[in-house]
Amino acid sequence: MQGNEALQWIIIGFVGQGLFSARFAVQWLASERAKRSIVPHAFWYLSLIGGAVLLSYAIHKRDPVFIAGQATGVFVYLRNLYLIRLGRQSVDP
Repeated sequence: MQGNEALQWIIIGFVGQGLFSARFAVQWLASERAKRSIVPHAFWYLSLIGGAVLLSYAIHKRDPVFIAGQATGVFVYLRNLYLIRLGRQSVDP
């Protein structure tokens, strides 16, 4: 059972890293389409989801450096999504 649990956590870690890394491809493709540097909303959602999964992995591993980095990032991603939402509300009548 212990080996199976370890494998599950390795898979969770790779899924989180994959989601987190996908944000760069999303940002790159969006910028190429726009012919200028932009950060699409999907970038922040992938950052948040990938960061949260990586944070859970870091907590499982009990790695304080990894935990601190991911926890800080998750806060930043949430804040950016909140600011995006505020911007939409101020534009909508």
